[in-house]
Amino acid sequence: MMFDYETLRFIWWLLLGALLIGFAVTGGFDLGVAMLLPALGKNDSERRVIINSIGATWEGNQVWFITGGGALFAAWPIAYSVAFSGFYFALLLTLVGLFMRPLGFDYRSKLPSLNWRQNWDRALFAGGFIPALIFGVAFGNLLLGVPFHLDNDMRIFYEGSFFGLLRPFALLAGLLSVAMLVMHGAVYLQLKTEGDINQRSKKAVSLFAALTLVIFALAGVWVANSDGYQISSAIVHDAPSNPLIKTVQKAPGLWLANYGEYPLLWLLPGLGFVMGAATLLLSKIDRPGLAFISSSLTLAAIILTAGTSMFPFLIPSSIAVNHSLTVWDAGSSLHTLKIMLGVTVVFLPIVLTYTAWVFRVLRGKITLEHIHANDHSLY
Repeated sequence: MMFDYETLRFIWWLLLGALLIGFAVTGGFDLGVAMLLPALGKNDSERRVIINSIGATWEGNQVWFITGGGALFAAWPIAYSVAFSGFYFALLLTLVGLFMRPLGFDYRSKLPSLNWRQNWDRALFAGGFIPALIFGVAFGNLLLGVPFHLDNDMRIFYEGSFFGLLRPFALLAGLLSVAMLVMHGAVYLQLKTEGDINQRSKKAVSLFAALTLVIFALAGVWVANSDGYQISSAIVHDAPSNPLIKTVQKAPGLWLANYGEYPLLWLLPGLGFVMGAATLLLSKIDRPGLAFISSSLTLAAIILTAGTSMFPFLIPSSIAVNHSLTVWDAGSSLHTLKIMLGVTVVFLPIVLTYTAWVFRVLRGKITLEHIHANDHSLY
């Protein structure tokens, strides 16, 4: 492959964003459906319909999350170290929440007891809500800056705490994450169900699509008036990775600098608002297939808005701004990025093709009659 070091670094930044979007679009509706389970399922049969709508795909959808973590580790090892050190307890809570999902799916219907099943329904709700909230809180903290610094030997020193992550803007970002994933899950349920569940899902889409748009707008105003980061020294895009050799400035409004330099980037937040509104309208006129596409584009646009606002920063430091990690100084070696790109070029199309095939095969609706006719083979 003839890509130079600068181009490879940029390609892997794009691929990391693509993996995050892939998880948000596929694993995101799983999390959204789990959060909607107690509210939309009024009895055990209806809750089984809801669970079975994602029962055949939820495990495969988590591949995107695992691959994203692996890509961060291999392509951006310093960023991986800072993130998994600084957000350790938050990530531990996320894993506990994710552990509730396979347990809930596999054990919920093992006993006929109503209390047994309701407790597993609560566990599934927690397994959707906790990761969705923490993912958003993590993104919010990246925009605010993370309290870490490096010494001359590149050792990482994190000065924060778990409760220090729960800053107002970070919590707002967490609420945005929850709202947009619940919207996405509600659209998926509208697509996969009929009758009462379908109508309740339709109402949930309207509510959470509106909430997503409102919170996204509030977050945008907040970011525009908050401190951002910008590299103020000369940037050597193809130099060996060393976060300590640059100068960074921190000032209000700098997260919008990329939009000022490249005005076309305003299309990304604009796409988020347009597709969010389209999701609401398409759901209302009973076009859930198109609504699912627009909902997916809403999620992608929101994630891309955050990513392009921060570019080239991966993890800014709030206590030693010059130690902030960027695309140009926190990546793996040229040889490593080349090998990883070759593997990605081979296997990513296979994963995408298989995923598309699975969803095509399983595109039918889940109904109460289906549940009752297959009582022993489904969740």
